[in-house]
Amino acid sequence: MKEAKTAQKDAYSLLLEAIDLGEFKPGDRLVESDLAERFGVSRTPIREALQRLETQQLLRRDGRSLIVASLDHNQLSELYVVRAELEGLAARLAARHATEEEVRVLRDMVEEDRALVDDPSALARANRRFHRQLHLASHNRFLVQQLDLVHQSMALMATTSLAVEGRSETALAEHDAIVSAIEARDEQAAQEALKDHISKAFVTRLKLDANASDA
Repeated sequence: MKEAKTAQKDAYSLLLEAIDLGEFKPGDRLVESDLAERFGVSRTPIREALQRLETQQLLRRDGRSLIVASLDHNQLSELYVVRAELEGLAARLAARHATEEEVRVLRDMVEEDRALVDDPSALARANRRFHRQLHLASHNRFLVQQLDLVHQSMALMATTSLAVEGRSETALAEHDAIVSAIEARDEQAAQEALKDHISKAFVTRLKLDANASDA
């Protein structure tokens, strides 16, 4: 029983990571047998993982098949509104509760990520790590849980907004401002800097989608 639970968790984590990294994009069809072979697990944990992802609305039915879901304009807008409020709260709480070591890690992340500005995929992965570390620095487990759900849905975006020309540099500057506010223990400034960061990311996302629809 324990091995079955471990296999199920691993299959779910592997599938979620593949969606998050863009290996499976919105509209891609997921086939149990292919996934079992790809990840080296039996079909049972794959089936259970697919059912879990469907329940979380990361997958949707297309006839008898499951495909990676996509976000329409309204869903995207709703997601960014929730993300801005929750992450803003996380930044405020991080300014209040983060240890000096946690703040140092956030600062180091900003400095190290400057080397990735010409690699949008690598910077996107680093961006996720940065936001995750900030969530943990809030020291509020319930907030972290809700943000995990929000970021799972963010995985349904087929491309990263960091691929837009100039966005990498400005995003890192925004991260720098967030960390500076946390270092200063300025809760209001940290919250506002984080919400401004999400707002600018949303504008970039809207422009990216608009350009894609014209292509």
